[in-house]
Amino acid sequence: MKTPLAELDGDEMTRVLWADIKAELIAPFVELKTEYYDLGLASRAATDDAVTAQAAEAIRRLGVGVKCATITPNAARQKEYHLKKLYPSPNASIRAALDGTVFRAPITSPALRGSVSRWEKPIVIGRHAYGDVYKAAEMRAEAGAKIELCRTAADGSETRIPVAVMKEAGIIQAVHNFDESIRNFARSCFRYALDSKLPVLFAAKDTISKIYDGRFRELFMEVYENEFKILCEKAGVSYSYTLIDDAVARVMQSEGGFLWACKNYDGDVMSDMIASASGSLAMMTSVLVSPDGVFEFEAAHGTVQRHYYRYLKGERCGTNPTALIFAWTGALAKRGELDGLPALSAFAKRLESAVLAVIESGLITGDLERAASPRVKRILTSGEFITEIQARLRV
Repeated sequence: MKTPLAELDGDEMTRVLWADIKAELIAPFVELKTEYYDLGLASRAATDDAVTAQAAEAIRRLGVGVKCATITPNAARQKEYHLKKLYPSPNASIRAALDGTVFRAPITSPALRGSVSRWEKPIVIGRHAYGDVYKAAEMRAEAGAKIELCRTAADGSETRIPVAVMKEAGIIQAVHNFDESIRNFARSCFRYALDSKLPVLFAAKDTISKIYDGRFRELFMEVYENEFKILCEKAGVSYSYTLIDDAVARVMQSEGGFLWACKNYDGDVMSDMIASASGSLAMMTSVLVSPDGVFEFEAAHGTVQRHYYRYLKGERCGTNPTALIFAWTGALAKRGELDGLPALSAFAKRLESAVLAVIESGLITGDLERAASPRVKRILTSGEFITEIQARLRV
């Protein structure tokens, strides 16, 4: 390697697997160079979350980052980790800093039978990575409170609209987005679609959210008409818009093979649906692409808390490390591409092939058992699965 990766460590079971993957599947084969940032919850608390901002800056500076899964604390986690406050989602913070689009695609294999039999081709999720609930302002409100949305213009003038008069105690939330971020989201989706020769389906709910979701629809069409229509027509790449509920119905009846562009939270939910229906949450790639060509590769799932507690008790654990491995391979392949190191990119592809070869030989982790076709030979622990992959790399 020439240029380091920005390496962002994480929490719980995925943190354990992260170290094993580096030690067993990468270090023996690659002269690995990384700038290491510990985004484990304890480290974020110790630095008052400054480490997250430092990690985002490193990704932008180095051009490529690779991230482990991290905890976004709730009240229970605050108590468990003795936190002085609830720190924000590291993913949301990094995505906001890079202002990119997250592309998530299932990792498929002939040995895995998805639960949606109609899907013959992968469905890729293009997820806007800024705003919505991930950058929301929210508070509790007491009974009798008058809630208004207030906009103060640069000249100091105010515009207010009523939200609610609280007839009883409740909660309120405000979300926002930026026009240019939405335009960049659309541009990223159309570029991905042109590269992959995939039709684009964008879905939101502008019948209800006439201004917020309506602006997404308007800007997506503006970018398509002004920047990509001719290119898409020449390439045979179509674009269509539909309501998010109609999109779900259409997706379930489709054969797959398209890019489904979603707002931030919609993309979070729908990518998990696609991954689960394709076999497992651990069988999906995820890459954040910023408008200026910065890439962050990550696993699309959480920290696997339940398995981690079993691991701490010394019990047998079969957490599937595939998505974590593919985060590393995606980052290494991109680093090789950007730095002119074809051998590094070739190794990344060889490691991916080794993972799939293990699965296709009938040796799997327990999460894949129901999707396996033909039936499995043996259910492996995480360590056994990694050992099988390493054996194929050494051949």
